[in-house]
Amino acid sequence: MKITVINGQSHKGSTYHIGKMLADKLGGEVTEYFLPKDFGDMCIGCTACILKSEQLCPHYQRLEKLTNAIDEADVLIFTSPVYVYHVTGAMKSFLDHYGYRWMVHRPEKKMFSKQAVCISTAAGAGTKSTNKDIADSLFFWGVPKVYKYGVNVRAMSYSRISDKTKAEIDKKTTAIANKIKAKNGRVKVGLKTKGFFEIMRMIQHKSGWNEADTDYWHNKGWDGKKRPWK
Repeated sequence: MKITVINGQSHKGSTYHIGKMLADKLGGEVTEYFLPKDFGDMCIGCTACILKSEQLCPHYQRLEKLTNAIDEADVLIFTSPVYVYHVTGAMKSFLDHYGYRWMVHRPEKKMFSKQAVCISTAAGAGTKSTNKDIADSLFFWGVPKVYKYGVNVRAMSYSRISDKTKAEIDKKTTAIANKIKAKNGRVKVGLKTKGFFEIMRMIQHKSGWNEADTDYWHNKGWDGKKRPWK
């Protein structure tokens, strides 16, 4: 099992430790990145990736190693502490660079066979909206199984989390790890993803508003009977 972890901040705080705990329980080969240390460029909104090619993004080369790690993984783990009820700015900017991969544009076939986990922590509240920031992208990328785990740790550092909360974290990460291992290599695309994909297929088939997208879908055969999960 190959695991890629994308951490939404560069220091190893509570969110990092929980993500690492889960990765350790899954076993396998782990590739890990920290934002913004490993990638910190802001999307400049040039739309080159959507209208022409992602390779024309001014940050393409710096982003490429992270993209490859995501594509090669069986399991994706995204972690972010809560920053004003949302993901860190570094995580948001990172996800912004993959707008071209949303199903409305040019989704990557490999995404439709993966599992992913969104992990967030807060001293108080906000984990639900923070995990949603990440889960939205994962769904629109086509990832069929996304787990969300938010923890209100009531502490400003991992070392200060109570033993009771740490025991709960250990129990929950074990449960998630067991579910992932049980589904590894046997992930099925659900009705929600299939339904949304079908809507996007009809848009690509009829509108043709973006030549880069239309050509991509046609070359994949997705505007016909082929599907990325078959």
